[in-house]
Amino acid sequence: MSRIGRKPIQIPAGVDFKLEEGNLVTVKGPKGTLSQAFRPEIVIKKDGDTVVVERTSEEKLVKSLHGLTRTLIHNMVVGVSEGFSKKLEVQGVGYRAAKQGKQLVMNLGYSHQVTMDEIEGITIEVPGPNEIVISGADKQKVGQFAAEVREKRPPEPYKGKGIRYAGEYVRRKEGKAGKAKK
Repeated sequence: MSRIGRKPIQIPAGVDFKLEEGNLVTVKGPKGTLSQAFRPEIVIKKDGDTVVVERTSEEKLVKSLHGLTRTLIHNMVVGVSEGFSKKLEVQGVGYRAAKQGKQLVMNLGYSHQVTMDEIEGITIEVPGPNEIVISGADKQKVGQFAAEVREKRPPEPYKGKGIRYAGEYVRRKEGKAGKAKK
């Protein structure tokens, strides 16, 4: 039995959990509303302030869906109550980020500025010229948008310049070995 799938999900106060026909789960909280339909092979039960995910058979597909479904529902509950965020660091001489209205404007060493629009459900904050914080209720959207921002200038291995996740280790390479520096 899946260790993750067996764990009950606690619904915190202020979060409304609704289970509709066709395994459609809607979670409403202070940070927003998320809804998702799940496969019919998985049984979702709500007792009071806990949600339990069970499987209908021991087939390989159903076993793999068990833990996944529980994790997705848990992420929805955490997202609408606390939210998720990703912090990015911009490193390099002249590299900086700023927020203008609903747009993220970045100088990344190109001949032009790179702009990205804030999408629905995502908020962008720029606490400093070298920091970007992306937050929202949907964990998948936050991670995807952070990956798209990082993709604009991924960190390079020689000088480490580019956009990286906070705490990300960039493996550095040695430069050319031809001439000795004076």
